[in-house]
Amino acid sequence: MAINFNNALGLAPQALELLGQRTAVLANNIANADTPNFKARELPFHAMLDDAINGKADAGAMTVTQPNHIDTAPEGSVDGALQYRVPLLPAIDGNTVDVHIEQAAYAENALNFQASLRFLDNRFKGLISAIRGD
Repeated sequence: MAINFNNALGLAPQALELLGQRTAVLANNIANADTPNFKARELPFHAMLDDAINGKADAGAMTVTQPNHIDTAPEGSVDGALQYRVPLLPAIDGNTVDVHIEQAAYAENALNFQASLRFLDNRFKGLISAIRGD
């Protein structure tokens, strides 16, 4: 009997991919905290995960209706899904990064990533024990 990994692993692989992409966005925000006119971005993880659950992988993508239209985002890119973060207190130089909020979001994202990784690890251990007949 073949093992269907999509059914066996659930949404953990998609969640790990989205959490990894969100980590990159948050790290970019923190790295540009002192860059004038830099606008903080956010990856709406929960909305994108809901889209993955419902099978709407390209929910935020623009529709190409003619063969001569240019694709707006490369395959696997999250640029179309990124949103601007509304600052609590905008800086005079136009930068909207609040380092404390970004660091808290980064820490929360790291915990979610670790939990998803542990969940996926437990799923693989369960599959291995089922294959061995333990």
